[in-house]
Order: sequence, then C-alpha cells, then structure tokens
Amino acid sequence: MDQITFHHDTVLSDVHMLLPNARHLMTRLNNVGQPVFVSKFKILSDGDWHDKNDLGKALKEANDHDDPREDGQQGTKTTQEKDDKNSGEGNVEPFLDEDGDLNITHRPRKNSPEGSSRDVVCPIVLRQSNPVLEQEQENVDDEVDMCFKDIIRIEHTMATPLEDVGKQVWRGALFLADFILSKPVMFRGATVLELGAGTGLTSIIMATIAKKVYCTDVGEDLLSMCKRNVALNRHMIEHSGGEVKVRHLDWLQHDLCTDANVELSWTEEEVADMYNNTRFIVAADVCYDDDLTDGLFRTLYQLCSNFPHTCTIFISIEKRDR
Repeated sequence: MDQITFHHDTVLSDVHMLLPNARHLMTRLNNVGQPVFVSKFKILSDGDWHDKNDLGKALKEANDHDDPREDGQQGTKTTQEKDDKNSGEGNVEPFLDEDGDLNITHRPRKNSPEGSSRDVVCPIVLRQSNPVLEQEQENVDDEVDMCFKDIIRIEHTMATPLEDVGKQVWRGALFLADFILSKPVMFRGATVLELGAGTGLTSIIMATIAKKVYCTDVGEDLLSMCKRNVALNRHMIEHSGGEVKVRHLDWLQHDLCTDANVELSWTEEEVADMYNNTRFIVAADVCYDDDLTDGLFRTLYQLCSNFPHTCTIFISIEKRDR
C-alpha cells in the first residue's frame, strides 16, 4: 500500500493530507481492517511562535529534525505555519461573525501542492499488527518520547467513510487544543467533559492543565484507539497531575451507559462526579450530520439541566465551503 485509495464516500482530513518533508507511517491494521497511522505533534513555546494572533494554527507535526526542548509559555502551531513563515504575509486577525463566533480565515496558499515543499501523503506499510513486535516498538518509542514532555503521539486512520471520521485528526481539534493551552488559568484544576473526542487529542491536551477529563465518544474500535492514545501520552498527563477517563457516551441515547458488562461504561461514582463537578464541556468538529447534531444539542441540554452549577461550553467548528 503506497497510495491512499479514495472511494465516493471517503473523507480525508486536510491535517493528514500534506506533511513537511515526511511521510505517514502505517503501523498496523485495527480490528475492522483499517490502516492505523501514528503522527507526532509538538507543543511549541511562546518563543517559537511567529504568529501568535492566528489561533487557527495549532499543533505542528514533529519530524526527526525538530527539537522539542523549549522554554517559555506554551502554545501550538500547525504544519501550515512552516510555509507561512517564509511567505512574508502579516498576521491574520481573528474576528467575530454575525453570531458572535470566533471566525478564523484560512490563509491562501501561494503554491499549489505540486509546487509546495511538502510531500503528498504516501503511506508506507511497516508491518501488519503483531502484538510482540508492537510491544517492543512501544517500549523503544516510550524511552524516546518520555524524554520530551511536549511531544504528543496520536494514532489515527486516514481516508475513512463518514461514519468513521472520528478516527482522524481534524483542524477543529487542533484549534481547540490551542485555545486550551492559551487559557491555562481558566481550566486549571477543573473537571472537564469532552463530547465526540475522536482520537482523544484534545482531551490529552486538556489533561495537562485540568484535574480530570472525561473523554467520551461511541464505537468500540474508536474508543479503543482513543484509550490507546491516552496510554501513549501518559507521560504528559501524569507529569501534570491530570487524569483522563475514556468513556462511552452516545448522543442518541437518553441515559449514560452504566452496564458493567459494556466496556468503558460509567460507574455510578463517575456519573455522580461528572454531574457534580464538571465545569466545562468541550467538543471539536462535531457538527457534520443533521441527526448527530440534533443529538449533540439534546445531550448538552440534558447534561446542563442536571448540573447543580453553571457550566461553560466550548465548541470548535471549522467552517467549510460546500
């Protein structure tokens, strides 16, 4: 497999579409036969930013030449900034749209992908899933990444059907992660609930500041990937004293699943803790299907109606031209 095959119902996040002088590496096949890739992201310090006002830029993918050891205030950055840095363009100021939402305008690319310094995605198959080999590789990777508290490893798929888009990393998640890192005082010590967490990237970032994060989504394979990503980045979470609990939460169901026979279901203690202590609910790129969007807002209404306190909700959405 040296090229991605697209079908009429295939969706690919532009986060995965282009890489700076690198290639995606496929590491295994998941339980439903989809290729799984690993990307590394680096949290940049304030000194590494050249465009701090453009909050739409988030989490730069790390390659072997990046030095993750930086000092100063944390921030995030995307691969796109690598091109923009040499483009000579000034800052793009964020503004509010007619609904009061923060509106980030994408910068136009001067070069087409053919003329860009980035490589078009060409996945390379390293090996099919082998538990022994995977464990050996994990041990080696852990020794390397544990040294760098600002490197995040995320397993994800690419070019999925619409029902599996949560297995990819999307710009909305990067933007929300950037916002979280820019507001450490707001989230410090809080209990946070993420809806539609997907790969878990935003929950992992949140757990470096917040006390506890309930990272929720649906689908056995997706939740398994999410739980694995939390484990891959435990060095960041434990170093900050945070905690991530991956749990099943279906927007189309009225109640939380507390059946002990269901994997990643809620305990009664967790349900009580979530309702009594959640101060923030976050979600990223979760509005792409009418039925699910209705279910999302029904879930938000139901949750907030049962909270004994005020809860703030942050939803990050990339506006796409249709």
